[in-house]
Amino acid sequence: MKVNINLFRSAAFVLFAGVISLFFVNDTKAAYESSWSIEPPEYIAEAQLPLVEDLRLLENRTLSLESKRLVQDDTASTFIASRLASSEDKVIPRHVKDNPKKVVTATGYTAGEESTGKNPGDPLYGITFSGVEVTRDHYSTIAADPKVFPIGSILYIPGYGYGVVADTGSAIKGNIIDLYYDTVDEVFNEWGKQKVEVYVLKEGDGTFTEEELHKLNQGA
Repeated sequence: MKVNINLFRSAAFVLFAGVISLFFVNDTKAAYESSWSIEPPEYIAEAQLPLVEDLRLLENRTLSLESKRLVQDDTASTFIASRLASSEDKVIPRHVKDNPKKVVTATGYTAGEESTGKNPGDPLYGITFSGVEVTRDHYSTIAADPKVFPIGSILYIPGYGYGVVADTGSAIKGNIIDLYYDTVDEVFNEWGKQKVEVYVLKEGDGTFTEEELHKLNQGA
């Protein structure tokens, strides 16, 4: 049988070229996959930029929250109510109406951990900045900025009653006051957070004692 050498050579060449072509196709594919794993195409990298920015924002928020916790550790009283309420249409005693007035934001607090970070058994539990014990009575102890309402100042707060400034707090700055309640439920159910016009019955001299508080409530 006579074999056509030229035909054999052509077939061998085609087979060899096919193998070489397959090798290069696979190699190209591998190189393409490798380039993706090392450095993604430009449009994918751009799509990930908002994610990077979000992570940076979260990092900043975490730092802010940590800083806030550090401030609260030194706070005599903190806000524990944010439910907005209204003090409008409250009855104002006649003898109060002629006194100077000031608009403030009033919140409520307790002696407990949720407001002061202290629990029963702590030597300073329930003790105000002035040294008197927190009281909810006819005349109650409240917290204020001493630059606005000095310790010993007596206010009439519509919907709450008479309050004597006996406490302060690093969160109580400017026209903000914090009203003492015995329980958290009372804070939320009876007060919440209100913008209210208070009446200044007496400006304090920077001091206040248990004896003075006792006299006020005994004479009420």
